[in-house]
Amino acid sequence: MSVYVITGVSSGIGYGFLKSISEDSQNLVVGLVRNKPATEQKVASELGKRPNVHIVHADLTKYATIKEAAAESTKIVGDRGIDYLVGNAGFPAQFDAYSPIGELGEEPTELDEIADLLFKTNVTGNIHFFNLFMPLVLIGKTKKVIAITSGHADLDFINNFDIENSALYAASKAALNIIVAKFSAQYKKDGVLVFSISPGVVEVAHFGQCLMKFVGRAQAYTPHFKGPVPVEGAVQTIRGMWERASIETGYAGAFVSHFGNKQWV
Repeated sequence: MSVYVITGVSSGIGYGFLKSISEDSQNLVVGLVRNKPATEQKVASELGKRPNVHIVHADLTKYATIKEAAAESTKIVGDRGIDYLVGNAGFPAQFDAYSPIGELGEEPTELDEIADLLFKTNVTGNIHFFNLFMPLVLIGKTKKVIAITSGHADLDFINNFDIENSALYAASKAALNIIVAKFSAQYKKDGVLVFSISPGVVEVAHFGQCLMKFVGRAQAYTPHFKGPVPVEGAVQTIRGMWERASIETGYAGAFVSHFGNKQWV
């Protein structure tokens, strides 16, 4: 049996993780969400009664709620600790999703607000999440900490294909990757694998009007690319990646794709 604690399980890839992992009744899954009642209702409606699923309230922008979630999770998992700690939750801003950074400067107030929220959610929130839950990871068997990041944070990808959009989001994920490497530097000696995985292009309804433009760029990068993959397929690929990754095979502090390399789509 493995114990998982995953943020952002109310929808998208996070919900896909919750659904897939909890299919094995031997696994224990604690899902952290902002809206606990709605998520519990969704789980009950779509998955039925799964005693190995626990939904806990936490908001990555509010330290007190993460601390409370850590205390509640400790009661749930007990001395088993955590095998997989997954920082999946994030804030995908629409403000910078379609426009180049030069145009964002035309709305300085909104730029400031969105940049602050992105950093607070995607970076600082994960620092608190990892710190508060690390004691449980240290007593777990597998000791893996995974941050869900984005290929948008890769400088070579941006420069080689002139990826203009999502500048603020990409910057927050780049910062997250640095934080992951720093956690790895501290905890690798304790046998904890900490690394970042980009999930690729997944059907999570965040693409909107920029999808066709992005598909064109992605096909130039990877000719066989046909478009976003279903959540179910993405989840299986990502889980396979984090299962085979280890400190010994060079993944400590790494920033990799769902393929385990630098191929982002």
